[in-house]
Amino acid sequence: MHIADVTMFYAPASGGVRTYLQAKHRVFSRLPQLRTSLLVPGAERDSLGDHHTLPALHLPLGQGYRFPLRRTPWRDALIDLKPDIIEAGDPYVTAWATLEAGQRLGVPVVGFYHSDLPRLMGDRFGRYAEKRLIRYVAHLYRQFDSVLAPCHAMANRLEEWGVHNVRVQPLGVDLSQFHPQQYDATFRHSMGIPNDKRLLIFVGRNSREKNIDVLLETMRQLGRAYHLLLMGPGMPHQVPSNVTVVDRCCGAHEVAKALASSDALVHAGTRETFGLIAQEAMASGIPVVAARAGALAENVPLGAGILCRPLDPSAMTEACLALFSNDVAASGRYARRHVERHFNWDSVIYALLDHYHSLCHGSQQYALPQHR
Repeated sequence: MHIADVTMFYAPASGGVRTYLQAKHRVFSRLPQLRTSLLVPGAERDSLGDHHTLPALHLPLGQGYRFPLRRTPWRDALIDLKPDIIEAGDPYVTAWATLEAGQRLGVPVVGFYHSDLPRLMGDRFGRYAEKRLIRYVAHLYRQFDSVLAPCHAMANRLEEWGVHNVRVQPLGVDLSQFHPQQYDATFRHSMGIPNDKRLLIFVGRNSREKNIDVLLETMRQLGRAYHLLLMGPGMPHQVPSNVTVVDRCCGAHEVAKALASSDALVHAGTRETFGLIAQEAMASGIPVVAARAGALAENVPLGAGILCRPLDPSAMTEACLALFSNDVAASGRYARRHVERHFNWDSVIYALLDHYHSLCHGSQQYALPQHR
């Protein structure tokens, strides 16, 4: 079987989609009966092994992302690759190209709905824009042979929009890289953070939906006994004295060490469709304090952290205080066990492969699995 992945969500500073595709191709590379191809935007047309790029417009302030403008080159490149199944990882030009290529080749095409485009744009441009985008998304994704969503909340929204061939496909975590053994006793000293502080951490882009302002106000309310480490590109520099900022894209090894050397992750995001950093934190053996919204509401179980009212710094402050009034280390151990059971990349990707086989053999299984 030859599997081709196509997406514009692939850049040096990109997050969950790139992580998913890299893990997927890594697992599949162990299976000699499989061939994989990845087609993504780049500065020029190029091929290196199974990695292919086509030139696309560089987005100003787009953190390295490029936006394809014409679908024909992408359609033709896919036709030349002759895959047995195609997966589209974004809802833009490349998605339409995959549908055309799939029709020409007579192969199934899967659409992975990684981010909630209508809500993200609605937050910026209002309800009218959100309604228009819901119609667009519904029209596009009804045309795929199967639609993948990374959480039940997103799958249910797609169903409400009239997209019925939806399957929940969670992402996974590299359990060897994100591990409590990554703890570094010298980490806090290297960051200038006193060892007697309760160290909270957040890693990610400073985008509007991450609600970094909520985290900063939470730290003002928590006071000097707590310290927050913010890691990621675009982070603010006007912050309370109990906040340390690492304003750049951080590598996975650096993030893994930082997580395992912290006490808890705090996450105020309300538009997460999986919340990969929360799973990586739990895999690192630390609990999570998060907004009760989106995928975080279903992927942070009781015992592995505390969920609180969204967009409310006082509620997040109370949740942090409640977490540290109990056995934080025990919560971290439970969090690790939960991720081991449910979000191991091997089991996640092998389940996806079973779905691919069912599509290629005409036995499409679209039923939503039961919530764990």
